[in-house]
Amino acid sequence: MLRLVYRALWWLVAPLAVLRLLIRSRRERGYREHIGERFGFGPARRADDLAPLIWVHAVSVGETRAAQPLIEALQQAHPDARILLTHMTPSGRATGVELYGDRISRSYLPYDSPSLVRRFLRAWRPSLGIVMETEVWPTLIDECKRADIPLVLTNARMSARSFKRAAKFGQATREVFGGFTRVLAQTQSDADRLSALGARNVAVLGNLKFDMAAPPELYARGHAWRAAIGDRPVWVAASTREGEEALVLQAFTALRTRLPEALLILVPRHPQRFDEVAVLIDAAAQSCVRRSAWAGRAAAAGSGVDAAPVLPADVNVLLGDSMGELSAYYAASDLAFIGGSLLPLGGQNLIEACAAGVPVLIGPHTFNFTQATNDAIAEGAALRVSDPAALARGLRELFSDKPRRLAMSAAASAFAAKHRGATQRTVAVLGALLRTQTEEQ
Repeated sequence: MLRLVYRALWWLVAPLAVLRLLIRSRRERGYREHIGERFGFGPARRADDLAPLIWVHAVSVGETRAAQPLIEALQQAHPDARILLTHMTPSGRATGVELYGDRISRSYLPYDSPSLVRRFLRAWRPSLGIVMETEVWPTLIDECKRADIPLVLTNARMSARSFKRAAKFGQATREVFGGFTRVLAQTQSDADRLSALGARNVAVLGNLKFDMAAPPELYARGHAWRAAIGDRPVWVAASTREGEEALVLQAFTALRTRLPEALLILVPRHPQRFDEVAVLIDAAAQSCVRRSAWAGRAAAAGSGVDAAPVLPADVNVLLGDSMGELSAYYAASDLAFIGGSLLPLGGQNLIEACAAGVPVLIGPHTFNFTQATNDAIAEGAALRVSDPAALARGLRELFSDKPRRLAMSAAASAFAAKHRGATQRTVAVLGALLRTQTEEQ
């Protein structure tokens, strides 16, 4: 009954979904592009193209970047196969373009209605489907099973909060999760929760995000920026979310009473909010310059290291209004605060900062990255803070204690290195499924 209600609701909301896309396109123009793909129309494979097609679904920016080492390893292990990368957001699609160019095919995933999903599967004829982390679409799972397409939930995670919500639907939830061919979990806790929800063939392979490697030119860019900034205490607030920037600026104002020369690099997670955050910085009476105005646009276009002018000493906040440069911002900083964690939003990925050797401060709300956060804290790479006052205090203490800061930096690098290897383990499992499927075809 729940499945019938779910499918009926998609028919009812389809017109509203288009309206929502148009409304969202007022802030992010990409939402009004390729709308047909969201209904299963658009590009398709040629009828005479018989190469195996590996389809990877990565909803937005974070999942797309996490999928990068996996996709590159799959291309190396299966050079005869084609890759299709699907998304739900324009920013995720733009990240896919940035990372892969024309080396892969791309599309939006259609809405989760039977006729739309069938149209998509007929058009692309994937040999293997891979969905990342938490992407659980009941109709998509059903239709892949119906079409005999193996569907694997990869880099899977399931927070305690999400588990409690999903468990309320009982047998309906077990049928949905039981529809995956394999589930490859990040941690044992994730595996236990997913198994309890009905997932079959569950294995713990680790977190693909540990295998993400920033291009060396991004680190070089960040080091060049740091040289232009000069010898000042610098911290980055990365991937901040709506409502959080005001708290970060509150902490920064408190920090500057003791360290007036400190510089904050503020990097909102969503590009459509850059202008909004600039207004907040101005309201907090902080002197701000945008990265695009200060260092120019050359590096953002991919032309290499910036020759940035010296940053004026009276600038207190550098607004990171660019995409794909988070590793450069980390390389330019002494400390990193990871956003999405001061408010109950679940936190963002701290692994990229640790890989850059930057000590991490993170708020109390990290249920989306529980294991990675707890491990980083236990291994001395990260420090948890409870609120803006504690954030200001933690920053002040670390800036004034260089030996402790350097020890945390070394611990961060060691933490990131220790947990690598999930990609090769995942490729081995996926390769076995792909060989079985192509032999049967």
